[in-house]
Amino acid sequence: MKLLFLIFSGILLLNESTPAQNTHLGFRFGLANYQGDLQQRRFTFKQAEMVGSMGVRYDLSEHLTARGFISYGTIKAADAKNKSESLQQRNLSFESRIKELELSMQYYFFSLNDKWWTPYAFTGIAFFNFKPYAFDNNNNKTFLQPLSTEGQGFIAGKDEYKRTVIAIPFGVGAEYALNEDMRIGLELGYRRTFTDFIDDVSTSYVDAAQLLNARGATAVQMAYRGTGSYPPAGSVRGNPDNKDGYYFVQLTFTIRPYVDWYKRTSGISSFKKQKRVGCPGTQ
Repeated sequence: MKLLFLIFSGILLLNESTPAQNTHLGFRFGLANYQGDLQQRRFTFKQAEMVGSMGVRYDLSEHLTARGFISYGTIKAADAKNKSESLQQRNLSFESRIKELELSMQYYFFSLNDKWWTPYAFTGIAFFNFKPYAFDNNNNKTFLQPLSTEGQGFIAGKDEYKRTVIAIPFGVGAEYALNEDMRIGLELGYRRTFTDFIDDVSTSYVDAAQLLNARGATAVQMAYRGTGSYPPAGSVRGNPDNKDGYYFVQLTFTIRPYVDWYKRTSGISSFKKQKRVGCPGTQ
């Protein structure tokens, strides 16, 4: 909430100090999905969950926009939902809330001064937080990181993984100007992360006896939820060579703040005949 307050305070200061109404509030809503050891397909709507975003955009020029967004959503996956028999046998699953701060640049291929719509591409940097959990045999919600399911924190060379990390967001979209102050669009954005533990699965099984002594029976239960006996220590549990990722498919809506002030000072009577970015009333 403090971060949101700072962002919107910045909007107020920016609009008071600059005559050109290039600042927009942005809202996005759609689907989030995950890519990793528990998801067989690289891109799918299967197991997708909802995600919402809000933020600020500023038109630096007719083609370039700086933007910042805060997103909140859920990602999840389960081996049981895949077609692979080996994944079904492993029977792992997870869910996690995703909290993300994105700072990026957006490039319009067309100018909204000349057209009413344009495709665009974007990239930047993001900081996101995740906290994977699953449900045990008694259907109790159990957070997975404290269980050290692969020996993190008690086996030499295996450190506990961080839950707030950096990602590289990039993607494409298209935007249509409804009028001078409002735009709608559709955006597909992928997040390339630097962690392999969004799903709490990365490398190999740890010895069951060691895990039991270090973290208890629940940790052993959550480390392997498949049929048959617990796998031998060192056998493959995940693929550390491919980092986890996640992606958003969202409808977008942006609106220019202080619309009444803008209309009153610009002297524009018919917005559809005028410039849509840059200084009001110029060509």
